Amino acid sequence: MYVKLSLLWIFFIVTIFVGLYFRKRASSVNDFVLAGREVGPWLSAFSYGATYFSAVVFVGFAGQFGWRFGTSAIWIGLFNAFVGSLMAWFVLGRRTRIMTNHLGSATMPQFFGTRYLSNALKIGASAIVFIFLIPYTASLYNGLGRLFEMALGIPFEYCIIAMGVLTAIFVVAGGYFATAVNDFIQGSITIVGVIAVIIIALGSQGGFVEATTALAQIDGTAAGGPFAENPGVFTSLLGPNPIDLLGVVILTSLGAWGLPQMVARFYSIKSEKMISKGAVVSTVFAIIIAGGSYFLGSFGRVFAETPEAAMLARPERGFDSIIPGILERFDSDLMMGLIVVLVFAASISTLSSLVMASASTLTLDFLKGHIIKKMSDKKQLIIIRSLIVVFIVISSFIAISQFNSSVNFIAQLMAISWGALAGAFLAPFLYGLYWKRTTKIAVWVNFIFSTVLMLSNVLLREFSPTDLLPKLLPEVLWSPINAGAFCMLAGLIIVPVVSLITKPPSKEAVDNCFAGYEKTVTVKASDALVDG
Repeated sequence: MYVKLSLLWIFFIVTIFVGLYFRKRASSVNDFVLAGREVGPWLSAFSYGATYFSAVVFVGFAGQFGWRFGTSAIWIGLFNAFVGSLMAWFVLGRRTRIMTNHLGSATMPQFFGTRYLSNALKIGASAIVFIFLIPYTASLYNGLGRLFEMALGIPFEYCIIAMGVLTAIFVVAGGYFATAVNDFIQGSITIVGVIAVIIIALGSQGGFVEATTALAQIDGTAAGGPFAENPGVFTSLLGPNPIDLLGVVILTSLGAWGLPQMVARFYSIKSEKMISKGAVVSTVFAIIIAGGSYFLGSFGRVFAETPEAAMLARPERGFDSIIPGILERFDSDLMMGLIVVLVFAASISTLSSLVMASASTLTLDFLKGHIIKKMSDKKQLIIIRSLIVVFIVISSFIAISQFNSSVNFIAQLMAISWGALAGAFLAPFLYGLYWKRTTKIAVWVNFIFSTVLMLSNVLLREFSPTDLLPKLLPEVLWSPINAGAFCMLAGLIIVPVVSLITKPPSKEAVDNCFAGYEKTVTVKASDALVDG
């Protein structure tokens, strides 16, 4: 216990020190929210990855999808790396930085408002962010509860309070720059921890070959899916249910392109060279963290206490208990202390990004100019910092309430947050960067379509008669994961179709939005080929 608590205290001290050290670099709204758009490639790449992958991925997603799909769950991690990270940097990075800087946008709702010349659209987008980021923030705590109780014997509530206080101190003090530096430190800890956990976990089963052989012998019938009865299905290329696997891949990989807290990392890109470096670093980070987490989770059935338990559709204690159940077998206090810090660091990184996105959006896109007509830069900064604390308190209360009750509605709302946000924002943001013909009506249609479908999914499942959901939604969309993936793909069709059948935007206004791309810049010959 001394070793574990010592590691935690060291982590707390370093995190708070970073926040206080960079407080002078957060003296204005631009500095606090965007770090003056001068964050280097390593910090940005680690911040992107640390925001992307939290304790929910390591404990919740890796355990659940590894149990359901076996080794084919590794595809999720690989697509997260190459689509959610690598492609995102090259497709969105440069154009996002140029246009948001040209338009003076610090948040995604601000981008929608200025790009499509619609104040109502900005308010609508900020409402979606507020509604769905709060429960998503609360979901981060779920991965910590079982682990802390198992490793330290600390009640769940105390863990939540500690994480909230720590996050509030360094984010309120240092803003985005402190968040980015802490993300780099916490990301480094997570990389070491994930690699160590995999080596020790597989070693306890005799190595990779022995663990894979044991997994191949487990009957997959109880897992469900069209190929569940095939021998060795948990070690097959696509697992027992390729359709559901595809839904998870799309949601967790392409979804990163439409999440406000993820896209915000591109606003602060400092230079052209940073894009290629950031892309490579964040991709390697994702391969290790996401790929490693799903790789470990895919062997969850091998670590089940009995063969009978491994054949169940889900563990008796729930999916969130799978990874902690594997870690329970470790005898090293140092290793358990590292794992506790790993999960804590992953949660803090994502939590800080989410509360920053929520507070800045509510202040800059909703309160400023609407509720509070005149708001100085200093007053905006005070309100953003105050709202960060408020959001942390609210999300902590939601997490503790859900943990201590049998109410599942909050948990379901958490599950659809990612799908609703990415479904609503991905297509309008992507087309807004590349296509001048995109209309604000098309954006509204996509906002409404995605949020209504995702809310219908959870509300029908929670409150309607059992026979109503099959009548209103196809079976493939009963899952919030598949529904979220469908919203994102549908948006890529809805936005251009509606744009083509509605009145085009003003040419002068659109040309002004895209004018930032037309500026001539001088670069070295080593950076661009020239004639002659």
